[in-house]
Amino acid sequence: MSDWPRGRSQAWRAGRRARMWLTPGMGVKRWLLLFVVCTLIGAVGFLHFTWTGPLHFVATRWILWLNALTEPDIMPLYVGGMTVMALALLGALASIVMLNRSILHSTGTAPDTAVDVIYSRRALARGPRIVAVGGGTGLSNLLSGLKEHTANITAIVTVADDGGSSGRLRESLDMIAPGDLTDCYAALSDSPVLARLLLHRFGRGDGLEGHTFGNLLLATLSEEQGGLQGAMRDVHEVLRVRGQVFPATTTPVTLVARLSDGREVRGESELARQVGDARVEDVRLEPPDLPALPAVLDAIAHAELIVLGPGSLFTSILPALLVPGIARAVRASGVPVVYVASLMTEPGETTSLTLEDHVNAISRHLGRTPDWVLVNSTPIPPDVQARYAAEGAQMLTLEGASRGLRDRVWRAPLLQAGAVARHDPAALAQALLAVLARKRGGT
Repeated sequence: MSDWPRGRSQAWRAGRRARMWLTPGMGVKRWLLLFVVCTLIGAVGFLHFTWTGPLHFVATRWILWLNALTEPDIMPLYVGGMTVMALALLGALASIVMLNRSILHSTGTAPDTAVDVIYSRRALARGPRIVAVGGGTGLSNLLSGLKEHTANITAIVTVADDGGSSGRLRESLDMIAPGDLTDCYAALSDSPVLARLLLHRFGRGDGLEGHTFGNLLLATLSEEQGGLQGAMRDVHEVLRVRGQVFPATTTPVTLVARLSDGREVRGESELARQVGDARVEDVRLEPPDLPALPAVLDAIAHAELIVLGPGSLFTSILPALLVPGIARAVRASGVPVVYVASLMTEPGETTSLTLEDHVNAISRHLGRTPDWVLVNSTPIPPDVQARYAAEGAQMLTLEGASRGLRDRVWRAPLLQAGAVARHDPAALAQALLAVLARKRGGT
């Protein structure tokens, strides 16, 4: 019994790979059709040659032998011939498959992963150009869903994190925070093994404990190239990502928040701890005049859709938008800007803020109001809500929202099943593609 689920899973993966080979844009169906047509023409030509040429006797004996194996009253003679022809064609196709597997093995490419690589480079390369801005778990979730539909993804990731592994590497090496970059690279990686390795966190070892392998890899490339900007091309090649991941800026930055009681909090890791009963009024980056990578600005200029979030409002989304060049490029873009609303408030950071407060904060810092606000329509189970409420978090709803905000709302079932209130990657990707389809349709 224990082997049945495993066998069913393997059969499902085999079927999925077969369907991927036949996906439009793979460049396989046309050659497969040509092979079948040429094989049939060759069969007819061979039959003509044997019947009218010196092998007439052999052809006659073959036909008589084949006819002797069939019963005309049960199966017509021509059906037997068609069966033999179909079996021969399948054998020819199998020989081509095995030849390709042998060639792939000799080049060090696993046959099972070859279809994923080709699918990524051929079919997904024709997908929509989408720019996603933010950081943390929310952005990596979004990317893992989008990569099944397009390889033209550009993730613009905040680098203001100053806690944990990122903070230690940033302080010791004077580099940008690599943590959110690592999460996004893992989400977009074509290799499940590599994605798992990137997120591996060392639990022991002097100097290694608490660090992830991905953070150390980015730190190594940054050190070797004299900065992460020079290592970007190497990073994308080494990690085999389906799309592009870029930091919002390659300069180490500090997040500064101004609170409603007049205090200022410096550092992303300190924000939630020091807010108390106050509210965050606005945030800024120091130094303020930060450069953006030319590749980032080019991606925004050629995007078909710009997505903000999902993620923490003041520590993931806004810090990436506070880089002047990025904000100007988003404001100048004529494509839809979609804000993926959080499911819950975050204790300390957005306590007591409404959904409209979130949207207004983005509009105030970016200088442009999102065209659409993507809101989850699936009810969050009461027990999940109660657990979050015990931690000081509330569900974000449209209660009390203005008419202006309601006119911008796009509702879709986005909740992932489980004990954690989190967006479902596949559902989120489908909803964003629906927004893009509406834009393309002109409605």
